[in-house]
Amino acid sequence: MSLLSEGKIISETYEVERFLGEGAFAEVYRVKHRFLGRQAMKVFKIVGITIEEIEKMLGEAILLSRIGHPNIIRVFDANITETPKGLCGFFTMEYVAGGSLDQFWRSHGAQFVPIETAVEILRQVCRGLTIAHDEKPPIIHRDIKPQNILIGYDATGIRARISDFGLAKRVNPLTLLASARGTRCFKAPEAFRDFQSDSCAGDVWALGSTLYLLLTDQLPFPGIADMDILESKCFEQPTILPHRLNPRIDTKLEKIILKALKIKPEERYSNAREMLGDLEKWKICPLGETEKHSNERSGYMSKSALGQFSQTDGHIAQGMVTNATKLSRQAGKLMEAADLLEEAMNKWPKLRHEYEYQLKLWRRGVVM
Repeated sequence: MSLLSEGKIISETYEVERFLGEGAFAEVYRVKHRFLGRQAMKVFKIVGITIEEIEKMLGEAILLSRIGHPNIIRVFDANITETPKGLCGFFTMEYVAGGSLDQFWRSHGAQFVPIETAVEILRQVCRGLTIAHDEKPPIIHRDIKPQNILIGYDATGIRARISDFGLAKRVNPLTLLASARGTRCFKAPEAFRDFQSDSCAGDVWALGSTLYLLLTDQLPFPGIADMDILESKCFEQPTILPHRLNPRIDTKLEKIILKALKIKPEERYSNAREMLGDLEKWKICPLGETEKHSNERSGYMSKSALGQFSQTDGHIAQGMVTNATKLSRQAGKLMEAADLLEEAMNKWPKLRHEYEYQLKLWRRGVVM
């Protein structure tokens, strides 16, 4: 049973529109602020949490949000509301229609995410994380993973935003999700020896694991997800070189990935700024005629490294596209139409190729 029901009014300010998803410690909803429009609301499952405790949990998130970096999600409000389970704390943040990087990755179906797109996403994540790592003392995220990176489009194109700053350290970051896949798989080797060893270099490991996943559809050390007892021995087996899984990955990009995934933290990039420097220098190599179709994959379920994912029926997604098109023709509804189209694209892979350019036009205010 969900904590909130559709139509519920919270603090005389927010109307719950619909349930978006959940993790082990919170549920997420799309809500409508009476003045400011759509936002996302995260409601903690912990009953009886106080405003003071919420403020402690969100301290780093609020600090970074005030900096106003475009690649860090903004937190707007925090409060308490009545639910069927009792009083629960919540906070509101930017609503990103496209959802998480996990959904974006899966939406490419049997194809790899284009290399240029994957690298651009990681550049943006590094830019946001650099702001945190440059703080004195550094702010460490501790739970960088595709589920905590939100992906959407704005007038300039694709935009990544890091979410959930300040939350991971309040609970065990290895058990944030009901499923171990998606969290343990992005923790650095040293975290399995000492839960207090999180560092900027640990965040870098998670960045490297995320980039490896986006480019190869596999995890660098997949055995972690299947282990009942957390051990570091699973890192003794060398990871498969990325270019063997995706021939389009060139030597320079592979070196960046492998440096981020060095077993010893002192051999990795020491922080996000260092990794960003190499990602900014990287440029994709021109493709030869024989390589142009190497992005194709055989088998729809290639996106299973983080567990199975139930796809929305294609007819439902196509219906969302139809409704988005109708909305786009109504005065003042273009951004709402773009939100709906973006959701549809992430629910059915075949729609991305067909409608991505149209979505970019809508985000720029252009209707054709």
